[in-house]
Amino acid sequence: MNITLLVQFLALLEEMKTREEILPEFERLLDRCGFDFYGVVRQPKPNENPLRLLLAGRWPDGWPQIYIRKKYVVIDPTIRYLGHAQRGFRWRDTLAAFRSDPHRKRMESMMVEARNHGLFDGYIFPVHGRRGLMGNLTVGGRVVDLSPVELSLFDAIAKRLFWKLLELTDPEIMAELVSRVEVQMTRREMEALNYLADGMTSNDIGKVLDISSHTVDWYMNGIQEKLKAKNRHHVVAIAFRLGLIS
Repeated sequence: MNITLLVQFLALLEEMKTREEILPEFERLLDRCGFDFYGVVRQPKPNENPLRLLLAGRWPDGWPQIYIRKKYVVIDPTIRYLGHAQRGFRWRDTLAAFRSDPHRKRMESMMVEARNHGLFDGYIFPVHGRRGLMGNLTVGGRVVDLSPVELSLFDAIAKRLFWKLLELTDPEIMAELVSRVEVQMTRREMEALNYLADGMTSNDIGKVLDISSHTVDWYMNGIQEKLKAKNRHHVVAIAFRLGLIS
């Protein structure tokens, strides 16, 4: 039943042109699938209020204020796991990945507090662009078991819904995010860049490529100039954002 509903919504989403059309239909879909709450959010930077980046959402009364006041975004296991995920995953499955994390107790406390507000379980679906992780769709509330096919369909909905809402909410940001960036890299520069991202020094890279460390530095200076980066750490950060390395 849910598979048919999800496929129908994907087709309907292509035809709808405004937030006023999209959001009531999306919320009706979630209600029929058994989800009480949701959020469509742009990816926050560290210490940035995620609610300022909210494209659309429906949350339990008081929960967003608690989440912000207690700075849960810093330790939220679903958000931390999100950075490594390529597809949707279940909230409750993330704690296992942080079994020995020093913030484990605080993570568990956050989950208990979330359940006290009606957020018993849910799913989160990453949205990637050419510059890396751009945002996510999260849905939750009551416990709902999604099949692998339903998960895949929600992944597709998350991507289409995110980009459509972003374009309608802030077309200037949308234009900036999807603007074409031309970075012409030679094969040697791409090799050096990938080894740099793996944490190698100029000496290490030189040995692998069978060139001198001075030649590696020459390539690195060229890469830094092309990316307008301040240093090598900045080179790696920009390269990840532009999708040059992964």
